[in-house]
Amino acid sequence: MADAAKTVKNAKTAITPTRAENFPEWYQQVIKATDMAENSAVRGCYIIKPYGFAIWENVQKHLGQMIKDEDVQNAYFPLLIPLSYIAKEAKHIDGFAKECAVVTHHRLSVNDKGELGPDKDSQLTEPMIIRPTSETIIGESMHNWVQSYRDLPLKLNQWCNVMRWEMRPRIFLRTAEFLWQEGHNAFATADEADADARRMLEVYRTFLEDYMAIPGIVGVKTPDERFPGAIETYTVEAFMQDGKALQACTSHNLGQTFAKSADIKFLDKDGTQKLAWTTSWGMSTRTIGGLIMMHGDDDGMIMPPRMAPYQVAILPFIKDDADTPAIMKACDEMRAALKSAGITAQIDKTEARSSDKMWAAIKKGVPVRLEIGARELAEGKVSFTRRDLGRDGKQVADIAAAPDMVKASLEQMHTDMLAGARARMDAQIHRINSLADLRAFFAAGTMGGVKIDYALIKGSAEYENIAKEFSLSTRCLPFDAPDQVIIAKSY
Repeated sequence: MADAAKTVKNAKTAITPTRAENFPEWYQQVIKATDMAENSAVRGCYIIKPYGFAIWENVQKHLGQMIKDEDVQNAYFPLLIPLSYIAKEAKHIDGFAKECAVVTHHRLSVNDKGELGPDKDSQLTEPMIIRPTSETIIGESMHNWVQSYRDLPLKLNQWCNVMRWEMRPRIFLRTAEFLWQEGHNAFATADEADADARRMLEVYRTFLEDYMAIPGIVGVKTPDERFPGAIETYTVEAFMQDGKALQACTSHNLGQTFAKSADIKFLDKDGTQKLAWTTSWGMSTRTIGGLIMMHGDDDGMIMPPRMAPYQVAILPFIKDDADTPAIMKACDEMRAALKSAGITAQIDKTEARSSDKMWAAIKKGVPVRLEIGARELAEGKVSFTRRDLGRDGKQVADIAAAPDMVKASLEQMHTDMLAGARARMDAQIHRINSLADLRAFFAAGTMGGVKIDYALIKGSAEYENIAKEFSLSTRCLPFDAPDQVIIAKSY
């Protein structure tokens, strides 16, 4: 939040409050200003509006292709999971029991008082759980599909919704219902499974950096933060502008936990029956919340070019109605030229004032604003501005050269956004050497997280007291420093 620290008192910004004044409320106001999403009539659930859903479509497009490149096949499994499936794996149900939504009846009826409710004669013989995650029901299918070592590896992914009853909902970050993809793979050996869990984490890390311009700390979760039923959970932990951590994705080595409960066995080459080794991995719409908190500023959102619903806002600046046909024709031609260059663009055809068109694009975080008016037509030029640079990023180009210049600007913008986010994250992680320093760090309200020797906190009652007092959690043991642990407040 380095930019926020520079906020000038009484400076006019498009978003109020600013990040420095009230980061949680700023986050909500950015969502409202960008028209990404809104709360629904169903408590804990929300509506993703077209501009926000376009971001998720880009996640599906780009991450989806990366997943397919790993020889994973897409499928779809039931929303409702029999309670008996989940109950087979005790650790799993313990981890999700308080978050599960339960379906107990299959019909409605009107009672003697004229009130509509569950029909007392329609109670299900077995309660159904609305999936909080799908290891158990996909494991049942794997049990049927895997017979021989020739059937392995089996790599499956589904794009779907899940439900985890959330008492403190917050749009994108924590909601009862959310969208995600969940991968579920099965292998013949333990080494293959662990290599797969780590490989899929690397796919996520690459996607986060190459498309969302989000850097993160890559590592393994401590046992207390491990996914229920897993033997290892790998993660990418990103740090937001307010210094809190956000778990951007997870990839789990499930060992034979779910293979045992679902009886996923195969006949191996040596003629013996063996249990499979499985993994699961997922990324959800909460990454859109991370995108906002990572890249937004006090004027709204700044969209990384490869994630933006559209990369260029073409703004017709019309002062004289007589100029309208020529200007709009030039805008259409520019949009077509940008499309030919592989750039997505949208023309603001509203009757809003030029300044309002500009601010609408700024608040939505459109990477590049391109202006066309009578003067530009007369000179055969256009002006365009990078959202992340503001007025300092304004350039002028000949109309014919504009698509190539815009394309180069978009590539540079992504590079600069990722580098800036990485520099901020590195500055937010502080190395400390004692539990006393840990307490002092968070007691002072210092922004960011700490890196401390894991041996100092492992099994420590003093650490548990500090964590409880300041609402801290271990985020991960970094791959590049496995004897140390990252501790922070988190979303």
